[in-house]
Amino acid sequence: MEQNILDCVIVGSGPSGFTAAIYAARADLKPELYTGLEPGGQLTTTTEVDNFPGYPAGITGPEMMMDLQKQAERFETKVHYEMITKAEFSKEEGGVHKLYAGNKEIFAKTVIISTGATAKYLGLDDEKKYAGGGVSACATCDGFFYRGKDVVVVGAGDTAAEEATYLAKLTRKVTMLVRKDVFRASKAMIHRVENTPNIEVKFNHELIGIEGENSLVERAMIINNQTQEKSSVEVDGIFIAIGHKPNTDIFVGQIDLDENGYILTEKGSTRTNLPGVFAAGDVQDHIYRQAITAAGSGCMAAMDAEKYLAELH
Repeated sequence: MEQNILDCVIVGSGPSGFTAAIYAARADLKPELYTGLEPGGQLTTTTEVDNFPGYPAGITGPEMMMDLQKQAERFETKVHYEMITKAEFSKEEGGVHKLYAGNKEIFAKTVIISTGATAKYLGLDDEKKYAGGGVSACATCDGFFYRGKDVVVVGAGDTAAEEATYLAKLTRKVTMLVRKDVFRASKAMIHRVENTPNIEVKFNHELIGIEGENSLVERAMIINNQTQEKSSVEVDGIFIAIGHKPNTDIFVGQIDLDENGYILTEKGSTRTNLPGVFAAGDVQDHIYRQAITAAGSGCMAAMDAEKYLAELH
């Protein structure tokens, strides 16, 4: 049986995956895209997207992803609603990479990994209940909706400190809940928090529940883990800032990752340490994590893949 070797397979369906598909398709690479478990990626859990250029009235995350998908399909990208479960990458220039979707084998000359990252949550049932009603994992995405209101930020690292100082500019008051008696953040970020008058830090405090009417957050239920004393804070928004986990489990041991599991790419490029394998979006970006930067790197990955294929001939 002859193997059907594709020019380009894209793994993941967020802004980076679909943008890569648009560019790859227009370059005649006839890309095939595998959506994974969450077609549209993290954006499908974001209600309003107001910071993506070209949508003056804003757009919902799911609608924007549908638009991107339609655009990719217009140029004959083949979209598979399946998950890639295993990868066997070639280490040779011009080698054929092998991917599996369950029992199905897929062969490709280039692979663009855009599997994204998943925000870590505490695991409270209330987080799901109030998702989109005041619980968020992205201050730059959702902070705008809390202008002049009170919010809670959960976390102790740089992400939490950054989200708290960002939100402090927009909101009336930010209460930070830090599980231990110290921050994990860098000194510079700690100073920024300490020098922001409308941030109150509660050390040794944890979020244990959320209350509100009509699935809208009204109160954060908290506990002092030293005294076991419970209390509540009246707030409109709760930001969980305990980090993200890149979706790279199936690539461990095959491709170079950093200590947190993000794919390492060459500076100024989307190339990984393996020839013909490229990475775009949040799976290789733990700094910006925006739809627009993901889309930009998706464009870069498709162009890098096209160049790689051109140089093989």
